[in-house]
Amino acid sequence: MDIRRTITADSALLTLSGRLDTNTSPELEQAISDLFRQGLLRMELDIQALDYISSAGLRVLLSTHKKCVQNGGHLTVLNAGEMAMELFEMTGFSMILDLSQRETC
Repeated sequence: MDIRRTITADSALLTLSGRLDTNTSPELEQAISDLFRQGLLRMELDIQALDYISSAGLRVLLSTHKKCVQNGGHLTVLNAGEMAMELFEMTGFSMILDLSQRETC
């Protein structure tokens, strides 16, 4: 998985590509933990270029959402493709996560 970071004064955009699975989810967790340590609580994850999301990847999304909410922040998941939307609907994540379709830089 590749993670491209775009950080502004009060938020971060992480653009993900490849596979978010058991092997790569610790890398995303670390990137998100680094953002929390920097005090960034508003995050966007652009998942348009993800080919696959495993249960380990879903766990990272859910834990990030919870931590953002608990600390007064917000997580938006951007540009979920058909595969991701089916997964989010099947697991109920579509009712939990803020999902948005829009162009990112």
